[in-house]
Amino acid sequence: MLTSAFSFTRLRAQFIKEVLSVLRDPRSRMVVFVPPILQLLVSAFAATLEVRNVDIAVYDQDAGRWSHELVQRLDSASFITHVRHVDSQQQLHELIDRGEVIAALAIPVDFSRSIAAGESGRVQVLVDGRRSNSGQITVAYLSTIAADVGAEVVPDAQAPTPVVVRHWFNPNLVYRWFIVPGLTGILALFSALLITSLSIARERELGTFDQLLVSPTSTPEIIISKSLPALAIGTALGLFMISAGVFLFGIPFTGSFALLLASLVLFILSVVGIGLMISAVSMTQQQAILGAFAVGVPAVLMSGFATPVENMPVVLQWLAQAIPLTHFLIIVEGSFLKAMPPGDILANLWPLAVIALATLTMATVFVRGRLQ
Repeated sequence: MLTSAFSFTRLRAQFIKEVLSVLRDPRSRMVVFVPPILQLLVSAFAATLEVRNVDIAVYDQDAGRWSHELVQRLDSASFITHVRHVDSQQQLHELIDRGEVIAALAIPVDFSRSIAAGESGRVQVLVDGRRSNSGQITVAYLSTIAADVGAEVVPDAQAPTPVVVRHWFNPNLVYRWFIVPGLTGILALFSALLITSLSIARERELGTFDQLLVSPTSTPEIIISKSLPALAIGTALGLFMISAGVFLFGIPFTGSFALLLASLVLFILSVVGIGLMISAVSMTQQQAILGAFAVGVPAVLMSGFATPVENMPVVLQWLAQAIPLTHFLIIVEGSFLKAMPPGDILANLWPLAVIALATLTMATVFVRGRLQ
């Protein structure tokens, strides 16, 4: 009979046992709950591509009006902590070699005289190439300062019409508005992945896996009971992080909460399937944790969180489409800032459904093989 093969009473008992095993085990509580919350609070302020609190070296050989104006602009720039004045080109090189400054400016002796004669003043900028991304951003900041000085040099009647830039969805370019929604997906990924990765591995390590094999519980009940706690806890953590983004960090949420919730559930389900496969092949909880990070870290790197997927080789772009985080990041970031239309959300929602179906099917095969 169907009731003998699948019993909701046994499923409920298994579900309660799985939840209690996570909540009662200090290691599980520490791994599942503490890191996501700490990482959200720390990474929201630390994970940024903005350049702040850097030192700049200046070798001013001119000491004229316009070189003085340029140095004053550097002193008042908010991203510069200290402007170091040196007396030789060699000192510039030494400061960059030691990593004490990220960039150095060498102002020639004829800088102000060239500007007074109606010519363009030229300044040499040396950048620490070891910090390539920060160096490029710093050069962009310095170019803006130089353009402001140039606007004073050219009379208003001859000044070119400035380009007015408007930033949609994030007018003030607050980097936290971008990073926190992405962290929601990443931290929910690792939480659900760790919970499911530890489930069967914990049973095997504690010696209760054999008891599970001889119990009347059927294979579908075992798989569902291992999946539901991760789905519930992962969804709850995801909702907590979304709420923190709105109420704690003040990020505007302009999309559909119902569609975002459906996307979150499908996203967690797809991750649960991956976690069950890791747990099925792991003999200890340590192996399960290492396996979760071995899968999770490349998934984050290829998901488009830090670098656009379009910048990757074509093979990796195709592989990124099989990663559930790739699609969920598009949905969660679009729901926060740009009120993504339902059609665009559904375009990324159905790949999540396909990935969830594929991973759960493969997880069933892996777990069934271990139970036989």
